[in-house]
Amino acid sequence: MPRYKLTIEYDGTPFVGWQIQAVGASVQGALTDAVERFSGERVHVQGAGRTDAGVHATGQVAHVELAKDWRPDTVRDAMNAHLRPLPVAVLAAEVAADDFHARFSATGRRYLYRIIIRRADLALERNRAWKILRPLDAAAMAEGARHLIGRHDFTTFRAIGCQAASPVKTLDRLEVEQVPLDFGSEIRVHAAARSFLHHQVRSMVGTLVKVGEGAWTPEDVGAALAAADRTRCGPMAPSAGLYLAEVTY
Repeated sequence: MPRYKLTIEYDGTPFVGWQIQAVGASVQGALTDAVERFSGERVHVQGAGRTDAGVHATGQVAHVELAKDWRPDTVRDAMNAHLRPLPVAVLAAEVAADDFHARFSATGRRYLYRIIIRRADLALERNRAWKILRPLDAAAMAEGARHLIGRHDFTTFRAIGCQAASPVKTLDRLEVEQVPLDFGSEIRVHAAARSFLHHQVRSMVGTLVKVGEGAWTPEDVGAALAAADRTRCGPMAPSAGLYLAEVTY
């Protein structure tokens, strides 16, 4: 059976998350329905990561096996035809090796978190960024982020219900950049690792915002990490600002 690798983008606002659940629309469910409508097959669409409700993707990857040998561009175009008007798009489809697995073959994942700083409400970027009213010290946030890079026990930044076998992860990249806008500015946090704990990125961003506000010092981030205690984490950042930007293989 041919196996296809799909690269996908979506606005997570109307979905309960990636994974099919008993109640509510999911991205995985939308893709599964689209495959069935064009191919007649009800198959499992396996994603590289399970994004939460409200989390977006510009580079999610999935794979699917189909009985018929379809042209990859036909798979892409037919799925997109049946996904409309949902905010989900298959950017590319390609034939993959029989042993390719969207989740287990991945060697890395990159996330982007967006914070827009301005007084006015967000119109075009509503539900696509975290709006904060007052300026943040991006340099201090970047200094705090350096305490988290490397191999650590990330219990402090792990959701209570996280099902990962171990809280130890290697964070390859955590960078903070500030971009000027016509009105206000945008802070972008880039995080990269082979894999992440549930809520790890949002927990780290929320903690770095405490540093940016001046409520924490950069050294407080290192102390919170060393405590390996969820109660030492800063407030978790909203889901709206988070994007699964890339999966590498």
